[in-house]
Amino acid sequence: MTAWFITGTDTEVGKTFSTCALLHLLRHRGVLAVGMKPVAAGTDADGKNDDVEALVAASGVAAPRELINPYLFAPPVAPHIAAKEAGCRIEIDRIVSAFEQLRGLADCVLVEGVGGFCVPLDEHADTADLAKRLDLPVILVVGMRLGCINHALLTQQAIEGSGLRLAGWIANRIDR
Repeated sequence: MTAWFITGTDTEVGKTFSTCALLHLLRHRGVLAVGMKPVAAGTDADGKNDDVEALVAASGVAAPRELINPYLFAPPVAPHIAAKEAGCRIEIDRIVSAFEQLRGLADCVLVEGVGGFCVPLDEHADTADLAKRLDLPVILVVGMRLGCINHALLTQQAIEGSGLRLAGWIANRIDR
């Protein structure tokens, strides 16, 4: 079983777009792949999150939503703030358990982080801690715009400094 952690230099740099593109490529090559968005914030009037819906549509494996997206918050704010407002705590153990169950359903799992690599999940843990617990190689999505080289290099340092392997990066053109 293969898996990667998809992170970005920031929010709105194309993590979901890139993850979906990779899921489509894997499916085209006959690989049973599923996308996972452990934490998502921001829902529509029906209580759905656009990123989660895109991953579900691009995945080649039907999996329970509670495994694909263990934490979904209505307000489009940072996850630690959304969790606090909802009166809950984001538990990395719960995410790891969902990931392990997805591993049993697919040949490949792509785990999409929230925001950038170091976004807080609570007062003690961040997305980097989640990536470390999953112990996956990291793919970095860089939104190609002014300032992106610095953001990319800082994120690379954070990934490597956490002991994880940067498997590669995706340059995503976001500015016309």
